[in-house]
Amino acid sequence: MRHAYQTALITGASRGIGESLARRLADGGSGLVILARRAEPLEVLAATLRSAHQVSVEVLTADLATPAGLAAAEARLTDPDRPIELLVNNAGFGSPGAFAERPAASAEDQIRLNVTAVVRLTHAVLPGMLSRGHGGVLNVSSVAGFFPSPGAAAYGASKAFVTSFSESLAAEVSGSGVHVTALCPGFTRTGLRGSSVSGPAGLAWLDADKVASAGLEAVAAGRVLSVPGVQYKSVVSLTRVVPRAVLRSAATAMRRT
Repeated sequence: MRHAYQTALITGASRGIGESLARRLADGGSGLVILARRAEPLEVLAATLRSAHQVSVEVLTADLATPAGLAAAEARLTDPDRPIELLVNNAGFGSPGAFAERPAASAEDQIRLNVTAVVRLTHAVLPGMLSRGHGGVLNVSSVAGFFPSPGAAAYGASKAFVTSFSESLAAEVSGSGVHVTALCPGFTRTGLRGSSVSGPAGLAWLDADKVASAGLEAVAAGRVLSVPGVQYKSVVSLTRVVPRAVLRSAATAMRRT
């Protein structure tokens, strides 16, 4: 089925949810710009998608945690001769551990990629979309942004920012033909990650392809929040009624188990 957006730039596209998003969009006929730090996996993915779907796939190697990488991505997003209809801000990472015991640089690195890159790239692409009256921004956040995250304080806070940022922008551009969506998955099987988890614990894990489909459907339909998985929809709903003190106590207890 042809996708609503015919050109897309995806960050963090070399594996996991980013790769699944690229495959889904290519299957729908979208031309792609796939971006990540390492060229080799991008080139392999690009060749596969070109062969399987006969779509244009451009490889952009850039580290979005650096000024040069951000500038390269911004330049591509603002190219008037090659407009991007869908920006997918997927690149991000987290480093587990108590905040006081981790180097400050670790938190700064997470904020630089999870927050600053999202803001800069969205700011680069949005004016062109608004002038054309068509476009989408899909920001990959996390259910971690809805809860206190002891042991992952910078990551949880960064994802809370992404979700709030997306909701605010969605309100700003309402009625313009441009959609902004926050995709908020929980634990997701991405390659080796989560692949060996089975039994009751395995029920917490989502399939990357299903997460990608949920996000793309949501941004095309103009839904501001997408929380894939019944289990995570239920948990997120609880955050609206459970007192924050109770959530903090529960998060602390879970970290100690």
